[in-house]
Amino acid sequence: MPDISLTVVVLLCLAAFAAGWIDAVVGGGGLLLLPALLLGLPGGTPAAAALGTNKAVAIVGTTGAAVTYVRRAPVDVRTAVRIGLAALAGSSAGAFFAAGMSTEVLKPVIMVVLLGVGTFVILRPSFGTAPVPGPATRRRILAAIGLAGLGIGFYDGLIGPGTGTFLVLALTAVLHLDLVTASATAKIVNCCTNAGALATFAWQGAILWQLAAVLAVFNLAGGALGAHTALKKGSGFVRIVLLTVVFALVANMAYQQWVA
Repeated sequence: MPDISLTVVVLLCLAAFAAGWIDAVVGGGGLLLLPALLLGLPGGTPAAAALGTNKAVAIVGTTGAAVTYVRRAPVDVRTAVRIGLAALAGSSAGAFFAAGMSTEVLKPVIMVVLLGVGTFVILRPSFGTAPVPGPATRRRILAAIGLAGLGIGFYDGLIGPGTGTFLVLALTAVLHLDLVTASATAKIVNCCTNAGALATFAWQGAILWQLAAVLAVFNLAGGALGAHTALKKGSGFVRIVLLTVVFALVANMAYQQWVA
């Protein structure tokens, strides 16, 4: 592990806890933990080490949150895994294309989409507050595999930020889930995509395992608390956090695009 002061380690642990909570409720925890790692690691540390360590931490918190949700929420695990496998394939393809193109041109488009989504959720207070009775039709499941799996998985490999939030929105819209069940399903999908990315980073030797192990404990605790909070507070609470994360994501991308 690189030489990091105790103060920085404590701050990273707090960031890991907060990221786990946010990620469990509505996705987007990486928006907090990854920048914290990039700032906290000593100068000269490869960016890949921050990315790999972030994935090693995130998969622990995401898995813990997924287990909590599956035990207490009506999650269709079979459908979630099918979407997750499609997302794994999509993220692999996205990573392949990312090597040969600039993603900067896509960020303004993503920001416009996010603003549109945020506006839609504000104007439709009933969005994701209650599921449609009965199981999802085969057509909707196939649409979810295509959009939430292949489509958002491709985005995850190509750009990445906000993938969990996009998954929650897509699953709510396509499968007509409430926001809590959509968050639970998104956690299972995220486990699949994180596993693929983690394997790649591990093969490249780009993970600071000792630091990741410490941060993973706090991320797991934050994820468990976030899942319990979402289950207790319900879809109305998740909706508020969702809107907060959406507009924070837009601000973050705008800053990177035009200021940084």
